[in-house]
Amino acid sequence: MINYKKLQNGSDVRGIAMEGVIGEQINLTPAIACDIAASFGRWLMNRTNQKAQDLVVSIGRDSRLTGESIAQGVAQGLTGMGIGVADCGMASTPAMFMSTVLDGFDCHGGIMITASHLPFNRNGLKFFVTTGGLEHEDIDDILADCKGETLVSNQSLITNTNLMDAYCDHLRQVIIKGVNSTTQYEKPLTGFKIAVDAGNGAGGFFASKVLEPLGADTTGSLYLDPDGNFPNHIPNPENKEAMEAICGTVISNGCDLGVIFDTDVDRAGAVDDKGNELSRNKLIAVMASIVAEDAPGSVIVTDSVTSAQLKDFIENELHCVHHRFMRGYKNVINESVRLNQSGKESLLAMETSGHGALKENYFLDDGAYLSAKIIIKAVRLRSEGSSLGSLLAKLEEPKEAKEFRIKINCDDFKSYGNKVLADLIVLSGTNPSWDEAPDNHEGYRATVLPHDGWFLLRMSLHDPQMPLNIESNQQGGVNAIAKELHTFLSQYDLLDLSSFGTL
Repeated sequence: MINYKKLQNGSDVRGIAMEGVIGEQINLTPAIACDIAASFGRWLMNRTNQKAQDLVVSIGRDSRLTGESIAQGVAQGLTGMGIGVADCGMASTPAMFMSTVLDGFDCHGGIMITASHLPFNRNGLKFFVTTGGLEHEDIDDILADCKGETLVSNQSLITNTNLMDAYCDHLRQVIIKGVNSTTQYEKPLTGFKIAVDAGNGAGGFFASKVLEPLGADTTGSLYLDPDGNFPNHIPNPENKEAMEAICGTVISNGCDLGVIFDTDVDRAGAVDDKGNELSRNKLIAVMASIVAEDAPGSVIVTDSVTSAQLKDFIENELHCVHHRFMRGYKNVINESVRLNQSGKESLLAMETSGHGALKENYFLDDGAYLSAKIIIKAVRLRSEGSSLGSLLAKLEEPKEAKEFRIKINCDDFKSYGNKVLADLIVLSGTNPSWDEAPDNHEGYRATVLPHDGWFLLRMSLHDPQMPLNIESNQQGGVNAIAKELHTFLSQYDLLDLSSFGTL
């Protein structure tokens, strides 16, 4: 009996799709993908109140080695139900959503085959409808309805489509209109050198089909060719080796800018002309600066681990409102949507991982669109004799920052972790040097007054772990705060505190 529920990863499906890692058994096969796709088809029919023969679902995949076989399974599940399939081939996750809204496509739903930045043996499914990505509860329903039935693929219902060409044209138009050059309107990136690191994922199109046609020199770009073995570095803007690669090539090739994507291009990072990383808090600060030009006072929604300095920058320099919320890109996006619906203008929802969504772009977390907005700003700043670095001149950084990942060694890890958090809150009430944050939406965050810093202890979204983030503006402050928390956490036998090392 297949436990489909174990394949759920929040609002996505992820599993082990091939051998190659010791101790990891395959649990996502083309047959299982077929069953999940058929269930999505039934869910979509109920949602749209349409018959199978009236529906079309797009299918795309990134560069993973199992992408084609899983795609065949997905197509079998959909066409076996009588649903039409638009085969998009190699694509990006954001493009798959755009297949539901771009003129000439009109797909009722989309399925992207990807496992984001996870290792080569993994794969998964992301689902879209015309209003955006599915929610956790939707995936619950789809997986609960899997029937294990045998369906026969109907090849006559499959058509090949040029989605990525249309999507790239869309991005080019965004840049052309955004720069609005008076001398090089159709080629606004002429004389601009931009390096792209696709990490052998699906993002190589950004260099060849978006930037180069606009006049950009992409010399120095890295790993544009799709290769599901990911032989050079993990395609992940949060990965240290990946960021070192793009920073290095920007410097060695004298680039004006560098951009880096994860495997399926829903996340991005950037590098300025001096080779400085624009990631995490800095990337949010850049995007917040761009948004603030159009809407001073807008609410900027971020995840919970952003720095105190970023909050100060957003509120005191940009004169916007910083709303620190929960980890998880869907949580951040949904909160921004909710704020708009309640009458509070929020144009940007962004997570430190590189997921960034703009109201103007369907609140879609699109790394390529995010990069396009940064490129537009960089070009316009250069015409004014300035650069992206000027946007961050007043953004301060903590002297120290560190994350500890504390494993919970029991099956009911959520209950155990929540008990730890409840006890921590009780302890905080007796500790005069801890000042509880006013915007605790997950876990427990407090300012530690003697060490001019803060900590956040929370539950991981999906794993049996408790991440602990600590920042301080004092030398040795992180270790001092960590020691206090280590003393408290040591009373819990099922917590693995080895990540603390020797404090």
